[in-house]
Amino acid sequence: MNGSTTFDLPIGGMTCASCAGRVERALGKVPGVQRVSVNLANERAHIEVLGQMDASVLIAAVDKAGYTATLPQSETATEADQARRLRRERWALVAGIVLALPLVLPMLVEPFGLHWMLPAWIQFALATPVQFILGARFYVAAWKAVRAGAGNMDLLVAIGTSAGYGLSLYEWLTASPGVTPHLYFEASAVVIALVLLGKYLESRAKRQTASAIRALEALRPERAIRVQDGREEDVAISALKHGDLVLVKPGERFPVDGEVVEGQSHADEALISGESLPVPKQPGDAVTGGAINGEGRLLVRTLALGAESVLARIIRLVEDAQAAKAPIQKLVDKVSQVFVPAVLVLALITVVGWWLYGASLETAIINAVAVLVIACPCALGLATPTAIMAGTGVAARHGILIKDAEALERAHAVSAVVFDKTGTLTSGAPKIAHLAAVDGNEALLLQQAGALQRGSEHPLAKAVLDACLEKGLDVADVSASQSLTGRGIAGTLDGRPLALGNRRLLEETGLSMGELRQRAKDWEAEGRTLSWLIEQGAQPRVLGLFAFGDTLKPGALEAVQQLKAQHISSHLITGDNHGSARVVAEALGIDDVHAEVLPAYKAAAVAELKKTGVVAMVGDGINDAPALAAADIGIAMGGGTDVAMHAAGITLMRGDPRLVPAALEISRKTYAKIRQNLFWAFVYNLIGIPLAAFGLLNPVLAGAAMALSSVSVVSNALLLKTWKPKDLEDQRP
Repeated sequence: MNGSTTFDLPIGGMTCASCAGRVERALGKVPGVQRVSVNLANERAHIEVLGQMDASVLIAAVDKAGYTATLPQSETATEADQARRLRRERWALVAGIVLALPLVLPMLVEPFGLHWMLPAWIQFALATPVQFILGARFYVAAWKAVRAGAGNMDLLVAIGTSAGYGLSLYEWLTASPGVTPHLYFEASAVVIALVLLGKYLESRAKRQTASAIRALEALRPERAIRVQDGREEDVAISALKHGDLVLVKPGERFPVDGEVVEGQSHADEALISGESLPVPKQPGDAVTGGAINGEGRLLVRTLALGAESVLARIIRLVEDAQAAKAPIQKLVDKVSQVFVPAVLVLALITVVGWWLYGASLETAIINAVAVLVIACPCALGLATPTAIMAGTGVAARHGILIKDAEALERAHAVSAVVFDKTGTLTSGAPKIAHLAAVDGNEALLLQQAGALQRGSEHPLAKAVLDACLEKGLDVADVSASQSLTGRGIAGTLDGRPLALGNRRLLEETGLSMGELRQRAKDWEAEGRTLSWLIEQGAQPRVLGLFAFGDTLKPGALEAVQQLKAQHISSHLITGDNHGSARVVAEALGIDDVHAEVLPAYKAAAVAELKKTGVVAMVGDGINDAPALAAADIGIAMGGGTDVAMHAAGITLMRGDPRLVPAALEISRKTYAKIRQNLFWAFVYNLIGIPLAAFGLLNPVLAGAAMALSSVSVVSNALLLKTWKPKDLEDQRP
């Protein structure tokens, strides 16, 4: 069976939701095309085809529908094209305003008692270039739409302004000598100028919604310093291979994903993970391409390049999310298919209705022109995609990657969040939770245990040595060190034979727990792992007891509290024992706990919870993948496995639990913007079209309202760019 291939084609010529729908339908009819999503805001078509297909077939289908499609360009070329187009739109706008202003000036001064009018030939001279040179784009696009058997915004503008222009020309040419006819050249010219203003402001705003992608693209360095045989050479990134050593100087961006081989420094990963604090780096630590090196020179071994890099994956995720359609967009698509034909019918009814009412043909046509102009469906087409682009973009800047628009839309309704424990709410690395010394000298007890564990790679040994380091305790060398398989470790310190191990070691030595029995019982009930330090020899004795456990991640408590503040319940599902699960749940205020759950049953537990509402599952491991997929929304924690990230709809770029309520918050805010935008887009038309049809709105005001509707929808979406996860930011040092 052949696999699928995806194409992302830039689309030219789209002006409204009807255009996007027509391109989508044209591409969907191409044999082999499985799925199509056309985004009006970023002017791209995302196409999935079965097997292999030449892009020229898809481009031809778009051309036949009356639009243009091209192969994707580099980011630099795309940026240059957008800048050129924006300049052209700006000059067309300036020309339109300069020519239309003298035409509308008499109307503006009339309220002040000044009554004058430009001669008809001057009005004709000013209006004609606006109508047929600056307005040529509307005629071209309208003709393509008609040829394809459909309608769009350009058709409404072309018919409406042509009717006003033609009526003015007729009145002028048929006027009796010496009679000054009432002309409407200013209405057509001003409408075109206002539409051009709206499109210019819209284009500027749409570029801002895509700023997140441009910011991420800008992180990619183009060159690197490769070190071979002790020599340094400046090479293009494309010349690097896996395993190459790269020198990164202070203040430079890491050119590759890799591992530090030599040197110590800090890395600023703010634009990649959203982490505001510099992260320390030393040999063995991973670094991410695009992050900024701090104060030290680092030698880095290349582990990932190009499309394999973390930055490239982030960019792909954000692009896919911005190109995807939210389920609510399906309603807009259905409306847009019938909108333009319905408006044309309404305009015809307006003409006939006013004529039957007894009004002049002139009045009937002008009112119909107002209907055609105000009904342009730009705002409907932009309402959803601009909000999604702004929302996913600002989320990515704060380390929250939303895979698709469906996840974004569903996340706003989450009523319950299910957490995995290890690696999600806890660090996943054991720490000393408790210790007790028989003689009361806990520092000496820790030093003795640290001496025995020195040089060991065991996770519990690392916990002991980390505790010694934190307390500034010197760790001596032991002699005759030996591993006691399945029991612990032994050695001689200052002539005293010591051993550190589990209960089996204690029993083999013939010792009892003594005065530490109750503490051992209590700590075991918490799910802790116990280690006993004993002195062997002629008179063996217990020196002390260590209890190891996973520690809560910083921010875990705040995350659960923020979810409660949002009226979202928290649940814990873990494969760990009941004791450790209960301790974590009590510390965080989680009421519902499912412990000792096998990976296969995690998904079933989530499915059961879904019966009560919309459920989000938060995890980081391979064993969490089925539960992530089973939940309404899967949220994968940063640092987790690729399998978990693939199964999740939302990925958090760092393992801070506070990003979970932040992700749900930005989802709610984005969905709210979508609903606000759709409300205003529909309201403009529901109010404006009847006003125009009943003669209460002249074409100039209708044009202004139409332009304002598109600009207001995009501007409202851009307000999302000011969002910050405030609780998260406030608690950072």
